[in-house]
Amino acid sequence: MNSLTLTWFAAGSTQTTPEVLTAAQRAAKVINTNPWLAIFYMVVALAGIATFLSVLGMVLIYVERKLAGRFQCRLGPTRVGPFGMLQTIADTIKLLTKEDITPNQADKALHLIAPFFALLATVLMMIIIPFSPTIQVIDLNIGVVFVAAVSTFGVFGVLLGGWASNNKWSLLGGMRSGAQIISYDLSIALALITVVLFSGSLSLTEIIKSQQEGWWIWRAPVVGFLSFFLFLIASVAELNRTPFDMPEGESELTGGFSTEYSGLRFSFFFLAEFLNMFVASALAVTLFLGGWMPFYIGNFTSFNAVMGFFPPIVWFAVKTIGVMYFIIWIRWTFPRLRIDQLMHLEWKIMLPLGFANLLVGSVLVLLKLYFFPF
Repeated sequence: MNSLTLTWFAAGSTQTTPEVLTAAQRAAKVINTNPWLAIFYMVVALAGIATFLSVLGMVLIYVERKLAGRFQCRLGPTRVGPFGMLQTIADTIKLLTKEDITPNQADKALHLIAPFFALLATVLMMIIIPFSPTIQVIDLNIGVVFVAAVSTFGVFGVLLGGWASNNKWSLLGGMRSGAQIISYDLSIALALITVVLFSGSLSLTEIIKSQQEGWWIWRAPVVGFLSFFLFLIASVAELNRTPFDMPEGESELTGGFSTEYSGLRFSFFFLAEFLNMFVASALAVTLFLGGWMPFYIGNFTSFNAVMGFFPPIVWFAVKTIGVMYFIIWIRWTFPRLRIDQLMHLEWKIMLPLGFANLLVGSVLVLLKLYFFPF
């Protein structure tokens, strides 16, 4: 148990979180004395992120298959390994050993690099997510701006993949994805701005610290919950997951933008979807659910002491798993929308609602009407 956890356990929610340096801040101090360590630090950080993402992707794929089986009253993977736990590893080996085919008339250069763009946005956002007070690669003071800038970067991979494949179904899927992601990114931006208004900071770490007295999902009356709801729905749309999986649309477009991909490059697109689900869930937790902050209730010292007993990384993991479960639940519950319904939902319902929510939030912040729930 670290010193931060001990402090929380003893003090409860009435105490201010002690100043704890993140991994990035500690590394910065060392790097200032020896610049050559900067290269070593970045190599280690990228290697750690790559390892984490690889393992996380396989775990998420297995978990979703199992949950999908339960939702549909079946068992899911059972044959490869105990409880089917090695099924994802077997599928990974299959994809890595399959022949990687490039269509003759395709733009080979763009066809090659498109899958890397799909994963690039995931890696860029992973480096700024604060998993705990001490686990964060980079603490940017403009973290929210960074998120807004790179969150749609993955659309370049989808657009390039659809265009470069020289396949009409791929092109249609890529164009659908571009329109969909750009549209729903507006609702995400409005939700981000609302959180920035209440927290008074663009840093993700500072936004978490601003929730010491209550998470923004309820501390901002109505506005916080509505912002969380809009952010979550828009994130599912940006992930191209059911009921918003228009870019793939197997029943209409064969396989959408990934129709002409196979082997390793197809696995990059497939992996990006699951990793982006984790990133979206982690951001929702960071912005609206207190991040790694424990769940405290006012001056209930005994209850707060029990909550503070668990390390911050555990709180972050539990909250993120809960949000991911909800996203998976949505996928296996609702049918796919038509493209006109999808655009109607964003431009005529969610976007006006987001602007109205932002306006109300601005008034609450101006008049300082947000409150402590207990």
